[in-house]
Amino acid sequence: MDIIRLILAIFLPPVGVFLQVGLSLQFWINILLTLLGYVPGIIHAVWIILRR
Repeated sequence: MDIIRLILAIFLPPVGVFLQVGLSLQFWINILLTLLGYVPGIIHAVWIILRR
């Protein structure tokens, strides 16, 4: 399942984070980072997925 989340984190970072943590603060931070720049959103999403 982590592989699917990582693939989603690359293409749609907030979806990968949502599947990992739900509607938590990390999800909203990831949406903000993705809006500010796509690459920071990807880095944050991969970090959240690999951390757990």
